[in-house]
Amino acid sequence: MNWTDSLDVAIALSEAHPNVDPTRINFVDLMKWVMALPGFAEDERHCGEKKLEAIQQAWIDELE
Repeated sequence: MNWTDSLDVAIALSEAHPNVDPTRINFVDLMKWVMALPGFAEDERHCGEKKLEAIQQAWIDELE
C-alpha cells in the first residue's frame, strides 16, 4: 500500500483501530498510524495534507 491507496488504507485503519472515530483524529497521528500498517511501503516524505484528507474521508465513508 501507499499514500494514494486511500480506500485500502482506510479499510486497514478501521480494522486496526475499530473504536476510533476518524473525524476526531489529527493528521499527525493519522500519518503515524498509516505508516505503521503492515504492508505500507512509503515514507512520510510522500505524504501531504490532501492525501491524509482522502484517507480520512475514505475511513469515514467506510464506517457509514
